[in-house]
Amino acid sequence: MADERFDVIVVGAGPAGTAAALTMARGGLKVALIERGEFPGAKNIFGGVIYRQQVEDLVPEFWKEAPLERNVIEQRMALLSDDGVVTVGHRNERFKNPPNCWTGLRVKFDPWFAGKAQAAGAVPVYQTVVTEILKQGEQVIGVRTDREDGDLLANIVILADGVNSLLGKQLGAHREWRPDEVSLAVKEVIRLPKEKIEDRFNLESGEGCTIELIGGTMDMAGLGFLYTNNETLSLGVGVMVNDLRKRHIKPYEVLDAMKQHPYIRKLIAGGETLEYSGHLIPEGGFTSLPRVSGDGWMICGDAAQMVNAVHREGTNLAMTSGRLAGETAIEAHMRGDFSCGMLEDYDKSIKDSFVRKDLKKYRGMHGLMTEGDPERLFRTLPDAVNEAGYQWLSVDAKTKKEKQKEAMRTLIAATGGRSDLMRLAMRGWRAMNG
Repeated sequence: MADERFDVIVVGAGPAGTAAALTMARGGLKVALIERGEFPGAKNIFGGVIYRQQVEDLVPEFWKEAPLERNVIEQRMALLSDDGVVTVGHRNERFKNPPNCWTGLRVKFDPWFAGKAQAAGAVPVYQTVVTEILKQGEQVIGVRTDREDGDLLANIVILADGVNSLLGKQLGAHREWRPDEVSLAVKEVIRLPKEKIEDRFNLESGEGCTIELIGGTMDMAGLGFLYTNNETLSLGVGVMVNDLRKRHIKPYEVLDAMKQHPYIRKLIAGGETLEYSGHLIPEGGFTSLPRVSGDGWMICGDAAQMVNAVHREGTNLAMTSGRLAGETAIEAHMRGDFSCGMLEDYDKSIKDSFVRKDLKKYRGMHGLMTEGDPERLFRTLPDAVNEAGYQWLSVDAKTKKEKQKEAMRTLIAATGGRSDLMRLAMRGWRAMNG
């Protein structure tokens, strides 16, 4: 492998890297797809949801062959107090045709997706760690790997090596992420018979449900999830690293506590834990977006903080950014120009796409979740909403007017007063509406 030359080297065989490799291989470029795991998906944690549109842009009617789990027809949000839950959600038969998204397991999906890139001509280089970016002056010319005589040369290197992108930091594409820009997520895959899943979540064969969980994170900024797979459930929680450090709490302790909540406990009862994993998740959003291109390089997916935490979207942003990077690389080879000026076309494509526009819309959400008092948002408010619901629905000698006043007093007290409640509501509205 010594000094072997490619047109493009892609580091990371997740959704972003594979989308880039597939796009470029189909465009006639000689592409190396490097992955440190023994196979794509081996090192990934994923809730997770795979969206139709962005995969179909690359593999038409992929759902007829891809290893997907359940077609999601219902999405819920649950606010947890210690002994209660308030849920909102939407269920619609139109999510079946055409499908909107599926639950998925990356350990199954990633090898299939990478196989498409390999079939198109990309060269898989697995169980290989890239240790260094090779440069000639300011121009990136390849990578150094942990293999003997493992230098690989290329006109362009695309980094898709995940949130903790050491190569991105080496290039100066971004700084070290702050502890309030990443969360540490832990997940269990829990085996449960297909019939029990469908009975407990009110599903028919092949149908899926996702539940986003707010509260139950030990007063820290974080969110949980519970997704239905074919014969397993994916249950996890992600908490901001700065809160975990401050509170000296281990992430598995948060997940264990969440599993004991009455709402969760009944849904997972009788299940067998098959897998436990942990991973960093980018949470900085728009304000943390780094430079995405330079002389001979581009960066995409989680490595560039491209995650929409509000809609728990990541794979679709990753695949879109990877495809756009791949298209830019094809154009660069047609022109014979691999400079920063040429690869800035990728920056422009990202800016014009839904990726940056959606992140910009929610640019205030990160500050809302992490600044000030996370206990108010992730403990006090869920508790207050549940208490208000309990008061409102309890039947006793009090009048409905008295009940309404009690419920409102509970909500106002949870925020420190009526004016604070209005300020919080306005800040939340601004964070959700750009």
